Amino acid sequence: MGSSGAERAAERLLLAALCSVCQALQDGMLFPTESPSREVKDVSGLWIFRADESPERSRGFEQQWYKSPLAETGPVIDMPVPSSYNDITQDAQIRDFIGWVWYEKDVWVPARWIQDRGTRIVLRVGSAHYYSVLWVNGVKVTEHVGGHLPFEADISGVLRQTSGNQCRITIAVNNTLTLETLPPGTIQYMTDRSRYPAGYFVQNTNFDFFNYAGIHRPVLLYTTPKAHIDDITVETTFSDNIGLVSFNVSVLGSSKAAVKVTLSAQDGRCVASADGSRGVLKVTDVNLWWPYLMHENPAYLYSMEVQATAEDGQTDVYTLPVGIRTVKVTSTQFLINNKPFYFHGVNKHEDADIRGKGFDWPLVVKDFNLMKWMGANSFRTSHYPYAEEILQMADRHGIVIIDECPGVGIKDIRSFGNVSLAHHLTFMEELVRRDKNHPSVVMWSVANEPASEMPPAGFYFKELVSHTRSLDSSRPVTYITASNYARDLGAPYVDVICVNSYFSWYQDPGHTELIGLQLNTQFDNWYGKYQKPIIQSEYGADAVPGLHSDPPMMFTEEYQKTVLQNYHNVFDQKRKEFVIGELIWNFADFMTSQSIIRVVGNKKGIFTRQRQPKAGAFLLRERYWRIANETGVRMDCLSSGSALYTCGRNTDLFLTL
Repeated sequence: MGSSGAERAAERLLLAALCSVCQALQDGMLFPTESPSREVKDVSGLWIFRADESPERSRGFEQQWYKSPLAETGPVIDMPVPSSYNDITQDAQIRDFIGWVWYEKDVWVPARWIQDRGTRIVLRVGSAHYYSVLWVNGVKVTEHVGGHLPFEADISGVLRQTSGNQCRITIAVNNTLTLETLPPGTIQYMTDRSRYPAGYFVQNTNFDFFNYAGIHRPVLLYTTPKAHIDDITVETTFSDNIGLVSFNVSVLGSSKAAVKVTLSAQDGRCVASADGSRGVLKVTDVNLWWPYLMHENPAYLYSMEVQATAEDGQTDVYTLPVGIRTVKVTSTQFLINNKPFYFHGVNKHEDADIRGKGFDWPLVVKDFNLMKWMGANSFRTSHYPYAEEILQMADRHGIVIIDECPGVGIKDIRSFGNVSLAHHLTFMEELVRRDKNHPSVVMWSVANEPASEMPPAGFYFKELVSHTRSLDSSRPVTYITASNYARDLGAPYVDVICVNSYFSWYQDPGHTELIGLQLNTQFDNWYGKYQKPIIQSEYGADAVPGLHSDPPMMFTEEYQKTVLQNYHNVFDQKRKEFVIGELIWNFADFMTSQSIIRVVGNKKGIFTRQRQPKAGAFLLRERYWRIANETGVRMDCLSSGSALYTCGRNTDLFLTL
């Protein structure tokens, strides 16, 4: 991979993809669901895979591997989808591979889909990291820049141009990070020939998690009528017992489609309906969407059915879950449904053994059970958007989400340039477009720990926050900072101050007696300057499971617990004033790149990577349930000892403290 050639090629690909994405953003990105007019076929599973190990990583394009079956181009291996490819094999070169990898799968498309020319056939990739090009039967159908978000293409024409029902899907994925990508990175070429062979390079990053790559979420084929519902936007509010649901429906393929919208309660009763693509539904005796532990009936979801009937009588049907709730920020509070909400939750990662960042339902359900067991009511999607299925789970269980884009590791001044800003703005457009209708999402986060003291940061974040607000005025906007309060140039533009600090860990390691003074000073400084509510968005300490010491020493479970206790003492003082939340770093141990400060990954989890609790998990469980009892719904069903708590229709049974 020659330095100048690779960098120029990456820049050209990024600019071309940005142009194509800007065009694509005119369309919606509804989650594929089945209905009387729509079918979904999951084509995930076992694919074949080949890494392009040529020096320039370009042989696959030069030899047009997409033109013929991948197995004919050279050696291939099996690769599960969804998963990261890094930990699937025993090959360290695959684990650490940077560059283009190729996936392929042959699938059968139902004959009726192809024969009915009134049917649209769409191929959708839930996410692939980082840059992707997609072919069907050797024909390029789309490309996408950015991991963690879906992309799709109408492949009806391609399939109908070829004989038979077979569909060969080829996806090339490149995980190279540059100064203009999100997250950014640099390729460093080692030129000392006494130490490195010719062409040797490494991928440098400024974030502390493993750069997992591959096709991370399901690959789907789905159908719609030619005249179809392309997008739905919902915003909600209420007054007394009346709920209001504003809707905007976009229909493509018909200029005169008749649209009907029906809102139903959980028992199937129609509670409101309207004709037309825009309007407001009025719901009497509304059931609001409440967070977990804030109400005896949390996470109430209505069902909104949208029907669009074209001039030829063909009807498309799409059903969207709707939670009616409001979000508001004051100088000292975060209000959900006009009631103060205190974030007592976690930061997470999409990360697990073997599968890496690959979507996995058992892991998702286990994580939600653990969060509810410990009394967590919220989490941040650190440091990138999570799978849509995770947000749907949060909607159903009342877990509140701070939805974050992958703006992590923006440390180089060159990453504040116009190309980076354009990509960042586009990414926020894609993120808002995907997640705007989730009631669990209460705030957008546009970055994590950027170098916000650098001179270009003020303009960069002013534009970024302003643009995000223009996309969605119903939610506050923030970013997570670790900068000095007096020199942070982006903080004036956010609605909520989110601060990361690791007193007695990265600062004054071993000295837990300093946490109280330093944390109090931190909070007073930030609030004194900005008069905005504050969330402690990260805090914690590494704990190697099973490592013990008394008195506590760093890396032991006792030390992690002591750090948490000292932070909690200050939180309990400041949450009476202007601190509105605390999110532990991290929910579970996770993989990182290899370094002398990481022993097979980051150990700041309160659970191990295998989801087993450390001592800190029990400490947080006791704390979070105590806070819930102080600030949430009156829990008459909660008693001491081993009583079972069953509050709300979505809540599993848990032993209380």
